[in-house]
Amino acid sequence: MIGYAFMGKAHSNAWRNVASFFDVPVFEQRVLVGRDAEKVAAAAAKYGWAESANDWRAVIARDDIDVVDICAPGWMHAEIAIAALEAGKHVLVEKPLANTLAEAEAMTIAARGARERGVQSMIGFNYRRVPALALAKELIAEGRLGTVRHVRAAYLQDWLTDNQAPMTWRLRKETAGSGALGDIASHAIDQVLFLLGDAVTEVSGRLRTFVTSRPGTDGPEDVTVDDAAWATLSLASGAVASVEVSRVATGQKNSLRLEIYGDKGSLLFDLEALNELGFLDATLPVREQGFRRILVNEPGHPYLDAWWPQGHIIGWEHTFTHEIRDFLTAISNGTAPSPSFDDGLTVQRILAAVEESSAAKSSTIQIATPLTDSPAEGA
Repeated sequence: MIGYAFMGKAHSNAWRNVASFFDVPVFEQRVLVGRDAEKVAAAAAKYGWAESANDWRAVIARDDIDVVDICAPGWMHAEIAIAALEAGKHVLVEKPLANTLAEAEAMTIAARGARERGVQSMIGFNYRRVPALALAKELIAEGRLGTVRHVRAAYLQDWLTDNQAPMTWRLRKETAGSGALGDIASHAIDQVLFLLGDAVTEVSGRLRTFVTSRPGTDGPEDVTVDDAAWATLSLASGAVASVEVSRVATGQKNSLRLEIYGDKGSLLFDLEALNELGFLDATLPVREQGFRRILVNEPGHPYLDAWWPQGHIIGWEHTFTHEIRDFLTAISNGTAPSPSFDDGLTVQRILAAVEESSAAKSSTIQIATPLTDSPAEGA
């Protein structure tokens, strides 16, 4: 695994625990890679890795490495993922796929070629593995909502509300690619696509940076990414999705709220209550209608037969355990994991369209045709 900070800790927890609950192929946590030798060595010992290293290129070249899990910042994704795939390693990479559309396309081309050689790849949209959202997808696919007409998706955080919050790599475009847009709108947009099994055809969007300068190590430094983003997505089915994301929403800690409205029913979800799903069945007589709370903790619900007795809730960290389980199972079975780099590229195209729309005063942008054989220039 490359990277040992926030996502590295979350992924390490999943690698360390997945075999205790799920039937997966036998594996070893071989090497944790990071730039600071002392810190990565301490993290490796703490998180269950056999050894640590500083040179990811040397590690990828090793014969005893079969899987590469990329938890490094987005600006490093393309170089590492392409090199790992070319070396014949299965690759898991955190979202968003890359910082630019050109990088995402290059990664997808590499993944397609590697797949032909039996080398698998997956992007880490972990919220697909929330049991309540996996159940929501099942209900939608079963027709319980009828024709979905519109969706509201809002992912709100407040860790940048304080004007004096210090500068980080996440606030520089050259390292982060974008702000709230790539960081959390990527999750919200992926959920719209995942839950509905639909495609986005048109986008209108707006970006806003509320705090334009933050304290850096050498004084004030310009913030070059967005604090918040808004988008309206037109879907191929005729449905419309509104997406709102912010990292300056005071009082909101990590709330991904989803509302899906169909002509026969509706669903409500909030990540801050991730074991619950609200469901309204509009086919019942009006006198009996109303949102009911489903506690998604039954053995018959997605993933939960491996965990605790009914009512003993699970947490955010379990989504990564489910992700690693699905990734290892796909590798073992020789099947393509989901979501694929192609799925990540689809989200990346939508993110790029939101940026383009915002720059053009929220003009409507048509989503580009799917990738064929060569990456885009620029972007």
